[in-house]
Amino acid sequence: MNEGNRDQPDRIDLNDKARCEQWVRKLNITHEQLREAVGAVGDNAGDVEMHLKGSRATTNDDKVEKAPSQERPS
Repeated sequence: MNEGNRDQPDRIDLNDKARCEQWVRKLNITHEQLREAVGAVGDNAGDVEMHLKGSRATTNDDKVEKAPSQERPS
């Protein structure tokens, strides 16, 4: 395990297979989804969780609001 992340349980270390397995189970996602989320928002667990919740939204309202104004419907 990366020594710097050992004292930071809210960080996701993709190089630590055991911890990644725990995150995959905790967040109910695949390893690929975990890698994508960390790549998109960084290794902060809270940010990853929020990113994943946004990608699982049942409505598109949040995504439309986050889109750049030129992409929003008029």
